[in-house]
Amino acid sequence: MHAHSSGPQPEGPQTIPGIKSIIAVGSGKGGVGKTTLSVNLALALARLGYKVGLLDADIYGPNVPLMMGATGEPQLTPENLIIPAERHGVRVISVGYLNPGDKPLVWRGPMLHGVIKQFLGQVAWGTLDFLIIDLPPGTGDVVISLTQTVPLTGAIVVTTPSDVSLQDARKAIEMFNQVRVEILGVAENMSYFVCPHCNHEIDVFSTGGGERISKQFNIPFLGRIELDPTIREGGDSGNPVVLAGEQANNAKSLFAFARKVLARVEEVQAGGSGSVLSID
Repeated sequence: MHAHSSGPQPEGPQTIPGIKSIIAVGSGKGGVGKTTLSVNLALALARLGYKVGLLDADIYGPNVPLMMGATGEPQLTPENLIIPAERHGVRVISVGYLNPGDKPLVWRGPMLHGVIKQFLGQVAWGTLDFLIIDLPPGTGDVVISLTQTVPLTGAIVVTTPSDVSLQDARKAIEMFNQVRVEILGVAENMSYFVCPHCNHEIDVFSTGGGERISKQFNIPFLGRIELDPTIREGGDSGNPVVLAGEQANNAKSLFAFARKVLARVEEVQAGGSGSVLSID
């Protein structure tokens, strides 16, 4: 991958023509289902009638191609722009298309910055209502590169209810605050498990942590997503559960999450205060 330039480059974050909103999905640690929520959010928004792109910025663990069921090497336009893959109505780009298989990428900061800039500025995204960016876990180079390259509409922090996850989620919140990115809210993934025999909720990873951290930082709570084997199966098969529609039992919480994200984006773009949303 090579970037070509003629003349001086503008300084500071630059908007991407045709893209209305850019949303980063991050977490302070791995294993909380950040990519699962990114994929299902993108697909839910597409199902709700929006034009959506999904950028897999998790350079070291690019799982989006598997979860989207979108494989194959991207093609180029005559202008040498990368044509994103398209799956389930969502345009997708990932380093996983350029480095398929199990071979790891051993890259340092400047290389990460370069590929992030290329995925944002040299991809033929077309017209999008939303570009969802799946960040790598932690608080490293990719987030800094992202905020230096494009103006983000806002960020979503994903956590589980466990104290270990919450500790790292607080770091992610502080990171977004430091780089002056509006936090759309906190989503609590793997929040509960519904017993198939008695239909009672079981708090596998504790309970209520996402709401507590939202109140602590006075940011919106975007909802609870259950621990459901079908959500995992959908990601593994490349057919995420939201494809079943908003009325499917295992997709209702994900669509509710997507609708709260929509409401927050409208609030931010209208210059709202970011007050905490109530959950249904």
